[in-house]
Amino acid sequence: MNKYRASMQELEMFAAIAQHLSFRKAAEERNVTPSSLSHAMRHFEARLGVRLLNRTTRKVALTGAGERFLQRIQPALADLSQAVDELNDWRNDPRGILRISMPRSAEALFFDTLILPFLLRYPEITLEIDSNDSLLDIVEAGFDAGVRYGDVLAQDMVAVPFGAPMRALAVASPAFIAQHGVPHQPAELLQYPCIERRFPSGRRYRWEFWQDGRKQEVAVKGSLVLDNNERILQAARAGVGIAFLHEATVREDLIRGDLVEILADFTQVEEGFWLYYPSRKYLSAPLRHFIDWLKEINR
Repeated sequence: MNKYRASMQELEMFAAIAQHLSFRKAAEERNVTPSSLSHAMRHFEARLGVRLLNRTTRKVALTGAGERFLQRIQPALADLSQAVDELNDWRNDPRGILRISMPRSAEALFFDTLILPFLLRYPEITLEIDSNDSLLDIVEAGFDAGVRYGDVLAQDMVAVPFGAPMRALAVASPAFIAQHGVPHQPAELLQYPCIERRFPSGRRYRWEFWQDGRKQEVAVKGSLVLDNNERILQAARAGVGIAFLHEATVREDLIRGDLVEILADFTQVEEGFWLYYPSRKYLSAPLRHFIDWLKEINR
């Protein structure tokens, strides 16, 4: 009878490969090389006397035995991880890794006011931020939480405000206004050159305005399409077109007079970013402290 007992490290190694179905991604997560991980996995299978993975040059898949084994060990690994994280609660310096995916605009807006102060308060927590405007499945991608603009989230997610709500403004340079004039209704934007925003999916953002409590979306057009706030702001300053950006992004330009707000009557509704995470009973210590930090800031 094979009485080989797997180590915790071997179980975590197999679980990582099974989660990603990729030696490269699992190796990145565990900070080792794919070749060393593959070698360790083969040695593990040889010691067990059971093949857990089917490998080809392009694909990794679980065998029947591997699927069953993963189902059995996942609850135990979760319990052990919880036990370790619960020890963090006894420390004044909780530690661990917190992985968050957020739009680049949110990172830029709140890096100084939320992210850096959190790290200074909890220096033992390692915060990994993926600046990504794609609508990721954070669970599938291996993130603890995500940040999204607006409160439209999947039903199995919990959300807390990420920073203060703010207006999104339509702005243009004085030179642009002198040449083109200004629209007086959101629909009139279709007659003006605007700086469009493109998402990674290829979809272009429809500018959102409010009138009598109702949202009005305008699919603006222009000769420049960008995917980040810095370039949109730069183009607006240069007079390329009308831009639509968060108030905090353009505040200094408005004060200096480099940009002028237009259609102000239609942008009085404030919306905000939200931190969202899976609705589960247990949260890791780093995520729980980050949520508490946000709630403290929000108060």
